[in-house]
Amino acid sequence: MFSHVVIFWTDPAQPKAADELIVGAQKYLQPIPGLKFFHIGKMVGSERPVVEQSYQVALNTVFENKQAQDDYQVHPLHLEFISKYVKPLVKKVTVYDFA
Repeated sequence: MFSHVVIFWTDPAQPKAADELIVGAQKYLQPIPGLKFFHIGKMVGSERPVVEQSYQVALNTVFENKQAQDDYQVHPLHLEFISKYVKPLVKKVTVYDFA
């Protein structure tokens, strides 16, 4: 199992950026072959100080292995998602990969 978690900080000048990013991910990323699990959503506030709350959207994906995730990275739908949604709507991205 290989987990790929992506945290997005959207452009504050674009109030609908988080919603648009989520819709774009569902359209372009979810159908990519090799995904075992796909979940994207908005940050949920917490009173616990240990919870990171500065981001707007998180993507949690799971693949069978690292090779499946490597294939996902270069898939045309993933590249189109980056071009159409990430570049125009996102100011910062952090990725956590682990197996």
